[in-house]
Amino acid sequence: MLKNYLFSIFIFLISIFIGFIVKKISKNRISYLNQKFNLKLSSKIIKSLSNTCFFWIILAGLYISISIAELPERFYLIINKSLLISFIISLVWISSKLFITILNSYFQEKTELPPKISIFKIIIKVVIYFIGFILILNTLNISITPFITSLGIAGLVVGLALQDTLSNFFAGLYILISKKIKPGDYISLDSGIEGYVEDITWRNTTIRQLPNNIVIVPNSKLASSIITNYYLPEKELAVLVQVGVSYNSDLEKVEKVTIEVAKEVMKEVPGGVPNFEPFIRYHTFGDFSINFTVILRAQTYVDRYLVTHEFIKRLHKRYKEEGIEIPFPIRTVYLKQ
Repeated sequence: MLKNYLFSIFIFLISIFIGFIVKKISKNRISYLNQKFNLKLSSKIIKSLSNTCFFWIILAGLYISISIAELPERFYLIINKSLLISFIISLVWISSKLFITILNSYFQEKTELPPKISIFKIIIKVVIYFIGFILILNTLNISITPFITSLGIAGLVVGLALQDTLSNFFAGLYILISKKIKPGDYISLDSGIEGYVEDITWRNTTIRQLPNNIVIVPNSKLASSIITNYYLPEKELAVLVQVGVSYNSDLEKVEKVTIEVAKEVMKEVPGGVPNFEPFIRYHTFGDFSINFTVILRAQTYVDRYLVTHEFIKRLHKRYKEEGIEIPFPIRTVYLKQ
């Protein structure tokens, strides 16, 4: 009996030694495969995988050790089930990390969604952990059928009690699946709120405004709002600048000079679209000026501010050089004798 115990301890120590070797080898191999096939696994995930391999070797060593030690049947079953439950927990933990990594990679390559989408991560964790919980119950020889029945009744009660929460959850799913809004987009709501979508969680959507404030909008409210997405169908957008010149101006010259300045702005100002051909359209005989619209183009919504800023500065300077008058409001009063 003592000989068996000593041999089982020796096997366990050997498993620890083998575990360290496997941990080192697996870390190097996973890093190599990650670089070769561009798996996009972070160093944290690689470390977790190698540590999990080490843990599994230890569990295998323990299993072999207790088998050799010839423990009483009762203790053997308890330890055996404990080892199996530990293996299931570690498998569930590492699986959730891998699935989330795969999800991030898929969103970046296939759907153009950024990796930071909390709602999908939560769904994956809940599903995997639930499967692991069912496996643990099965390992403990606990019947799953009554549990599932009770879970269904409890789910109905919870669903009635948490209608708003569930409404926000499914609204968040709908927003992402429809691909009309995704993290990173610049949007504007009919309530006047606008900014970058930071994250879509199971309950709300976080919007970062240009002053760097954070606005938290419930998903159900967002789904029912009228939204302008400035990144769809593409990020580039037209920039319209309203200008007026004097009635005494040569309109052909005005058009020529204005387009020259606009082209200069498109090529030199960051955020402009260099290959875009700007143009103008006269549209109104105003009270004191002939009004027209200059059509420029910016790479993103926020770039329009700098593009407009530089265009107005340069156009004002050029008009002064060319003798083109930008009139201010005037009124002529005739006095009847």
